[in-house]
This record gives sequence, C-alpha cells and structure tokens, in this order.
Amino acid sequence: MSSSTDEVIAKAREALDRTSMNYAVGPRRQQRESDVGKRLTRVAIADLAIIGVAFTIGLVFGPIGIMGFFLMIVAMLVATAVLLATPTSRRVTYEKLRQTDLKALPSQTGRWLDAQRPMLPAPAISVVDAIGVKLNALSPQLATLDDDAPAAAEIRKLVGEQLPEFIKGYERVPSALRGVERNGKTPDQQLVDGLKVIGGQIDEMAGQLAQGDLDALSTRGRYLEIKYQGDTAGV
Repeated sequence: MSSSTDEVIAKAREALDRTSMNYAVGPRRQQRESDVGKRLTRVAIADLAIIGVAFTIGLVFGPIGIMGFFLMIVAMLVATAVLLATPTSRRVTYEKLRQTDLKALPSQTGRWLDAQRPMLPAPAISVVDAIGVKLNALSPQLATLDDDAPAAAEIRKLVGEQLPEFIKGYERVPSALRGVERNGKTPDQQLVDGLKVIGGQIDEMAGQLAQGDLDALSTRGRYLEIKYQGDTAGV
C-alpha cells in the first residue's frame, strides 16, 4: 500500500509540474483577463449612459453647448477612471481566508496569492504560480471531502493559515533587509525555500486524496464484479 501511495503521489507531482509550465495562460490569468473585460464593459455602459443623458438633455432643453460638452467629457473621464480602478469582485483578505468554506478555499487562496505577486521577489513568483496550479488541481478533490474529515483540517491549516501567514511574515520584513543574509540565507531565499516546502505538502495531500479515490473506485469495482458476475453465474 505504501509503494502504491508513493506512486500516486509521484504521478500527481508530475502532472502538476507539467501544468505549472502553462500557468501563464492558465486559470489565474484567465481570471485576470475576465476581470479586465468586466471593467471595460462597465466603462462602456457608463460612458454610453452619460452620452445618452447629454443627448436627452439636448433634446428637451436645447443644445448643451461647449460647456455642456466639456462637462460630458469630464463625467466620462471620471467614470472611466473610477470603474477601471474598482475590482469587479470583492477582494480576498488575509483575515477572511480562515473563515472560507473548505471547498472554496483553494480558489480564494489562489486569488489572495495573485494579489501578493507585486510584493514578492522575482524568484518567488514562479513558485507562487506553481502553488496556484496545485490549488486549482486540489479544488475538485475537495468537492466531495467531508468538512469534518482529518484531511480537511490539515488542508485548511496549510492552505488557509500557514501559507498566508508565511507570506505575510515575509512582507513584514523591511524591504532593505530582505536581501541581507542572516543565518546563511536572505529572507528572499527563505521565502522561496519555504514556498517550495508548502508546494510539496500540497502535492502530498493531493496524492493522498487521490489514493483514497482510487481505493474507493477499486472497492466499487470489486463489489460490481462480485454482484454481477455472481448474478450471471446463477443464471
């Protein structure tokens, strides 16, 4: 059983590593592009509404004149700036991750990680991207996992607590000290190494969940063989 589990975990790691190469065009980027598309749509609707109001005023009260046209342009510029700067979905906060539903935790943590990218050193970005891929792969496995299961508590602790706490700890280090070596490593190096460890732990959990699914499938298969082969033998 141990060797079988190790094999499943190894295969899960290989699949995740292959997927991480495509992360730049993967789900997280698609979400960012979708958010930009939604913002542009809001801007277009708002600007058309402003033009419509100006046109209606012109029809009812007469031409709006140069000053009215100037005010319309200003209103459109203000609306565009505000709507482009406003996210289309509620921002995921560090504090809310602890209270997030288990099934939504990987996607919410992934969104939170995405927001941290500008504050992380370049070597950590690829590791964070790989963790995002692992979280995306973990989501379907959590769909059928009982919230009271021991594995659920471990996943919640790692993904919803330890991972964000580790990154927040790094962000609290003054920028001037992040490249200064201490105890043989700089904080930047410690961040990258720690994220790799966390990524490996997510791999282990995904492999263990996959092993449970394979065991359940094997059990159902044996049950069906006994039931239907037995029924056929009795005919």
